[in-house]
Parts: sequence; C-alpha cells; structure tokens
Amino acid sequence: MTTGTQAADWRVAWTQALDELEMDVASVEAMLADEHRHAETPPADLWRPPTELGALPLELKPRADEILTRQLAAAEELARRITASRQQLTMTSRIETGEAVKRPVYLDRAM
Repeated sequence: MTTGTQAADWRVAWTQALDELEMDVASVEAMLADEHRHAETPPADLWRPPTELGALPLELKPRADEILTRQLAAAEELARRITASRQQLTMTSRIETGEAVKRPVYLDRAM
C-alpha cells in the first residue's frame, strides 16, 4: 500500500468515526427536541470511540470541534432537564392528594 493510499484510508476511517459520533449527537438532540419520542426507549447503540485510528487528520479538526460543541450543549441541556425534573418531582411529592399517607409502622418488641 502506498503512502497516499494509507493517508486516504486514514481520512476515510476518521470520517466514518466522526459520522457515527455525529449521528449519536443528532440522536440526543432529536430526543431533546421531542421530549416524548425516546421517553420509554433510549437509544440502544451508544457510540464507542474507535481504536487504532491514530491522530485526527488536520482537515477534520473543524468538524470534530463542531461535534464537540454540540455534545457539550446537549450535555448541558440534559443536565438542566434532569435538574428541572428533580425539582418538579420534589414539588409534586408535596402535593396532598387527599389519600391517607401510608407510613411504615414499627413495633418495638424489646419492651
């Protein structure tokens, strides 16, 4: 294999890896855009970094940086929504429904 062919294969491998990573980010972004879409069934195929690719080709760095920016934004939005969900759960747990509160009952048999 010639050096030119190796370089082309290397770029193709990295391009495919970035394609997969970008699809993963797009999936999370779609889930965030449509809250009910993946509520019950989260994505099954999580992206895993490829091994043995070597350094990222310089011409793919802008694309990789853009994907990273999108990942960070999605992670921030997920964290914000998790926090909001916890706050909502805390608030709804304080609402009285009129039903009797079921509390555990303990009997001290040592006495």
